[in-house]
Amino acid sequence: MLRRRYRPRGLPVNSLIPNVLTVLALCAGMTSIRFALQERYELAVIAIVVAAVLDGLDGRVARLLKGATKFGAEMDSLSDFVCFGVAPALLAFLWSTHELGGFGWMASLAFGTCCALRLARFNTALDVPDRPAWAAKFFTGVAAPAGAGFAMLPLAVSFQVGDVVRVPELMSIWLLVVALLMVSRIPTYSFKGLRVRREQVLPLLVVVGIVAAMLVTYPWFVLSTIGFAYLASIPFSVMRYRRYESTVSAANDSADGAAASQAETAEQDPKKGEAAE
Repeated sequence: MLRRRYRPRGLPVNSLIPNVLTVLALCAGMTSIRFALQERYELAVIAIVVAAVLDGLDGRVARLLKGATKFGAEMDSLSDFVCFGVAPALLAFLWSTHELGGFGWMASLAFGTCCALRLARFNTALDVPDRPAWAAKFFTGVAAPAGAGFAMLPLAVSFQVGDVVRVPELMSIWLLVVALLMVSRIPTYSFKGLRVRREQVLPLLVVVGIVAAMLVTYPWFVLSTIGFAYLASIPFSVMRYRRYESTVSAANDSADGAAASQAETAEQDPKKGEAAE
């Protein structure tokens, strides 16, 4: 009797696409460091933007193709640290804060360290049970890609108005502020689960086309505007988060009050308590 030879099953191509996007994002982050060392700062910032776009795609593609794996999640986290922690820190140091010596390096070091802490906290928070559904609409603290974008804001502004904003002291303080925002408990919008109505699809596509045209023509103005707009949205995200919390708290208090009232009625009149049940 002939035995059938064992052939290991190959992985479907769909499961590799998210990992390919993650590797491309990692390459973009590493290339940003190379451009920074060559003092080609505009290309360095563009490389980080490309890494952020790819990082936003890999997770969604993985869920769409049902190719999410533990390996992919770990790889994505490591890529995020390089692209949005190491690369922006080195870029800011080489662009401006190196003039302050040790203090400038401390600011860049704090930014990179806080990015790593923020990613570690995010990974552990995924395993927290009994998380309310509405909590998925918010991040705890500023996300790593957004933090990298905030760190690059002074560079984007300087590419428009010149080196007038290239002040090492201000850049160091700004890096420390962004680092604290990443490890803070401030709720920020995650923009997950956003849905578009059918009648809004065409206007949205028109807006996307206009923004894309402006991004090609005035890239630094558009990127700066997006960064400042997201920064301005943080107070609104805090208010929205607290509104959700107060609504849930009020609902729980109402349920507890109804249960207590029912229990009290049952103690006073067992027949009414049985009827209420």
